Amino acid sequence: MVNSLTGRFVILTIIFVMLAEVLIFLPSVARFRLDYLQNRLELGQIASLSLLATDDDMVDPDLERELLANAEVLNIVLRREAMRLLVLSSPMPEPVAQTYDLREAGFFELIGDALMTMFRSEDRVIRVIGMPVKSGGTMIEASLYERPLRQAMIAYGFNILRLSLFISVLTALLLVIVVRFILVRPIKRVVQNMMRYRDNPEDARRIMEPKSRVSELRQAEETLADLQTQLTGSLRQKERLAGVGGAVSRISHDLRNILTTAHLLVDRFERSEDPTVKRTAPKLVSSLDRAINLCESTLAFGKAEEPAPKISRLLLAPVVADVIESDQLREIEGGVAFETDIPEDLQVHADGEQLYRVFSNLIRNARQAIEESRESGSIRVRASNGGDGCIILVSDTGPGLPKKAMEHLFQPFQGGVRRGGTGLGLAIAAELIKGHGGRLDLVRTSAEGTEFRIFLPVPDPAAA
Repeated sequence: MVNSLTGRFVILTIIFVMLAEVLIFLPSVARFRLDYLQNRLELGQIASLSLLATDDDMVDPDLERELLANAEVLNIVLRREAMRLLVLSSPMPEPVAQTYDLREAGFFELIGDALMTMFRSEDRVIRVIGMPVKSGGTMIEASLYERPLRQAMIAYGFNILRLSLFISVLTALLLVIVVRFILVRPIKRVVQNMMRYRDNPEDARRIMEPKSRVSELRQAEETLADLQTQLTGSLRQKERLAGVGGAVSRISHDLRNILTTAHLLVDRFERSEDPTVKRTAPKLVSSLDRAINLCESTLAFGKAEEPAPKISRLLLAPVVADVIESDQLREIEGGVAFETDIPEDLQVHADGEQLYRVFSNLIRNARQAIEESRESGSIRVRASNGGDGCIILVSDTGPGLPKKAMEHLFQPFQGGVRRGGTGLGLAIAAELIKGHGGRLDLVRTSAEGTEFRIFLPVPDPAAA
């Protein structure tokens, strides 16, 4: 109960109400003491009227003791017409210990006197001075024992304490009832939904349906529903990808055999005397080699990650030239121009085959974007040494990336940059560069074109 939200809410409510009652108690008990003393002065003034009504200002001693006992005072002094008269009196058991003038007492002084009275143990005789009621004189004072006053104040304090506890418990119960409907029940509903969703997260019927009318809880329910929707979609996509992966493995096995046969046939083309065939056959053989290698890598893949790159030192310019020359053979309309600005002696530490795939994906995406715009354009590849690595910029003058592609640019099957694309090209390129310890970043994209930045670090000699 204590560790529950309801239990803690009850305890905190009682504590806060009691703190408020303590702040109210001090002025209240000071006011009670003031009223008590004022009442004794009024009773003393009424008792003095019996004496003032006689002709000789004398009363029977028994009547005097009875009047003082009823007023709960020891003596009464009334000042009238500039005369100070001892109206009623009885033998003083001890000297007056302290005098309190109620005519000039301030707020904090009354609180301090009340606290001192409550915590004082001895029974003292005190004198109280005040103003008579109904213009009965200019001043009235009375002497009385302090213990009855203290007992009355303590009894009053216990009454306030009992009332405060009752108010605290009642307030806490009422607040708990309200909070259970406003806060606790919606939270339990969210928890129950999470438990149901946990049992079968692929069931879209178990996704949270926001119903709360409290804005904060409504926002939490909407956020949870959005999270569950994304998770359910991701799980379904993973199932589809697992199925696609199995199919790709089977297709790659058969495709490898087909490509191997085609490779053997192309070997014969190299002996042809036709100049066009002689120029095209080596590129065709190279493409078939890469296709066969890709099939074999897919079959040996077995995991959702690329094989580790085989790092070696190689010249960058020939790799880029080979990619551009192969891409030009696929070009449809010939409206794309290629520019390179790569030093001939610039070397990088990379896997040549994987680096070829990276440039092939980037350049193919750029060419397709330019072709779809139905306008001529250019693709430019620049490279330079950055001290701790090589910086390569691949830019084009295409129409830029669509907004939808920007949200999931490097995510497979989500970051497609053209209609009908799978989004695998950039995802694979980013993963291959990451395997080299580098980064593939989008530098800019707009209606004037798009630019990607590749960073390939220099291997640490100690690590090597």
